[in-house]
Amino acid sequence: MGGVGSAGRALAALLLAASVLSAALLAPGGSSAPDLDKKKPVELKMDQALLLIHNELPGTNLTVYWNFDRCYHCLLQVLANVSQRRKAGEPGIAAVAVGTQHGSILQLNYTAEDKEVCRLEYKFGEFGNYSLSVKHVRDGVNEITCDLVVNKEPVDSNLPVGIAFLVGMGLIIAVSFLRFLLSLEDFQNWISKAINSRETDRLINSELGSPSRASDTQPEAWRRSAAPLRLRCVDTFRGMALILMVFVNYGGGKYWYFKHSSWNGLTVADLVFPWFVFIMGASIFLSMTSVLQRGCSKFRLLGKIAWRSFLLICIGIFVVNPNYCLGPLSWEKVRIPGVLQRLGATYFVVAVLELLFAKPVPETCASERSCFSLLDVTASWPQWLIVLILEGVWLALTFFLPVPGCPTGYLGPGGIGDGGRFWNCTGGAAGYVDRLLLGDQHLYQHPSSAVLYHTEVAYDPEGILGTINSIVMAFLGVQAGKILLYYKDQTRGILIRFAAWGCLLGLVSAALTKASENEGFIPVNKNLWSVSYVTTLSSWAFLALLVLYPVVDVKGLWTGAPFFYPGMNSILVYVGHEVFANYFPFQWKLGDPQSHREHLVQNTVATALWVLIAYVLYKKKVFWKI
Repeated sequence: MGGVGSAGRALAALLLAASVLSAALLAPGGSSAPDLDKKKPVELKMDQALLLIHNELPGTNLTVYWNFDRCYHCLLQVLANVSQRRKAGEPGIAAVAVGTQHGSILQLNYTAEDKEVCRLEYKFGEFGNYSLSVKHVRDGVNEITCDLVVNKEPVDSNLPVGIAFLVGMGLIIAVSFLRFLLSLEDFQNWISKAINSRETDRLINSELGSPSRASDTQPEAWRRSAAPLRLRCVDTFRGMALILMVFVNYGGGKYWYFKHSSWNGLTVADLVFPWFVFIMGASIFLSMTSVLQRGCSKFRLLGKIAWRSFLLICIGIFVVNPNYCLGPLSWEKVRIPGVLQRLGATYFVVAVLELLFAKPVPETCASERSCFSLLDVTASWPQWLIVLILEGVWLALTFFLPVPGCPTGYLGPGGIGDGGRFWNCTGGAAGYVDRLLLGDQHLYQHPSSAVLYHTEVAYDPEGILGTINSIVMAFLGVQAGKILLYYKDQTRGILIRFAAWGCLLGLVSAALTKASENEGFIPVNKNLWSVSYVTTLSSWAFLALLVLYPVVDVKGLWTGAPFFYPGMNSILVYVGHEVFANYFPFQWKLGDPQSHREHLVQNTVATALWVLIAYVLYKKKVFWKI
């Protein structure tokens, strides 16, 4: 049965990758620009549309200003100058490319007086052809009208994503149903046992082999064995975040929602790193408790924590400074912060904090604990106090540290944001601290804020101040781990606490942001790692565990595949996907680099290959541990 199950999972993974690939290949709407006009003066690129501006006003030159509506309080940028009408029937014409990722704001002014003629908002479609006519309502009337018409319908560039998602989900459902039919007898036995006794893990164990190597330990086994505790839902959640991170880092089909937000707000790409930090926190507590129970001294464990943190930081510096074929790398331009560096620093602080105040987990009164018990919180009051002090430090520095040339407490992007008044104030105190302590040349030189806000100063989203809030995020993950261990024999109690934490943190986020993207006290912001960003993503992480824990670990309705496999080898997959990102078969020359569809195929195949690599390594029992 184990061989059949393994083969079935491998086949399912291959079929899933093949289906997504074929769906992306066959889906319309992702190809390059159609031949809208053989004489068109503008060569359109990805996420652009053609706009023809017709000036039918006699004796009047026009200046067209433009920006995305997502650019908050931004200065409008000059898009084109349109000359006056030469004579009746021959309007002045300007052809320009406009962005299609977000809605657009267009404002037309008289060039001479810089006085507004008209203003409109419109969402252009990719590779569409549009005309904007500016004219008098009728002869002899001074009233001016601006009419926008569609000459050629745009393509639906999101269609490949939709089709790939639906086909993939359909295949997962079909494979799950097939597995259900193949194991119908086992399923019936499970039902009968569930009625007569507590939850059982026989079905999963029969398919996945030894718990000690495959980490299949179930809640019932926690009470019977002193073996290291490892939950499949934790590795599954880690794998989900990791695989999404790989897909995003490889380009995500060049779709804007698979890229990081320019400033406030969330995209899919903004979810993955904090979830990885959160689940790292849960793993810290579960693994540390297991190691201490086996008799390891705290001093020896402290040495392991320090060494692992040091390795993570060193590997991170190597990964974010790829200079493999470019000659010697100058220290003057080495980027110091990064993802693994942030993980290393966060891991060290949280692990040391837990080690210093580690207490044995009570075993004798486990069954007597009420669902309203707060033992998991009250037993950790010293850690909570220190974490709250750290958060107070972040708030104090963020809102009260004087920043030269910038308003105190500034949280904006700088650049053309806020009317262009704070051009070099990107990130406020967070950016200032990094530039002061690390130097401009040691920070990320292409921040996402440059996309919409045209910022010019270096800014690192993995900077020093943000590390404080990543520590808070990891400690909330520790809290999830404590819930799982303190109430290991109370499934209902665990689920109630996950739901309570998810709702509580969600309410905190709503209060901090005023349930808005830009108008709150502290907006959700990945670049700043704002406290509202931490509470929002932690809320969603608790709610995700609320679903995964009963489905994966309690009932065994899902093994966690295929995400479980990369979750078991997370460091190897992360470092490998960064180092080999530009090598075949993870990247190849595209036939049309302006096609979302081709990028989606390439990025999906590359991501699926890392899942396959993780699966093979798992079957070979090869795990890279630091």
